[in-house]
Amino acid sequence: METNKMENLPKTEADWKAKLSEEEYYILRQKGTESPYTGKFLMHNEKGVYTCKGCGAPLFSSNSKFDSHCGWPSFDKELKAGVIKETVDNTLGMRRVEITCGKCGGHLGHVFDDGPTATGLRYCVNSVSIGFEPVKK
Repeated sequence: METNKMENLPKTEADWKAKLSEEEYYILRQKGTESPYTGKFLMHNEKGVYTCKGCGAPLFSSNSKFDSHCGWPSFDKELKAGVIKETVDNTLGMRRVEITCGKCGGHLGHVFDDGPTATGLRYCVNSVSIGFEPVKK
């Protein structure tokens, strides 16, 4: 069972830089994007839970992962309500919805309403932003 460990999260950007790799910091804290078709979780098919790389919060079940052919891991729903925060993003001359970790605020990617599953959603996530915990056998 997950407990609230907000007190253990880095408090300053210097703390985040010390905790994360350069690439993780760029994507999670500076809202960067990894190149398409390069992420380690793009073709990943193990059963388990995808977690936030910044704080370890559980975000997505492998059961909600699908191949959207967009170049990034895609999911059709969050693990449970509230684990993902959505914010309108008008950067780069586009209107998108940014998704961040509801616990630490780390940038994950964007959500679109063009998903092919019953939810109609496509959470497009940077592999660098997430970790993975396999199902215990």
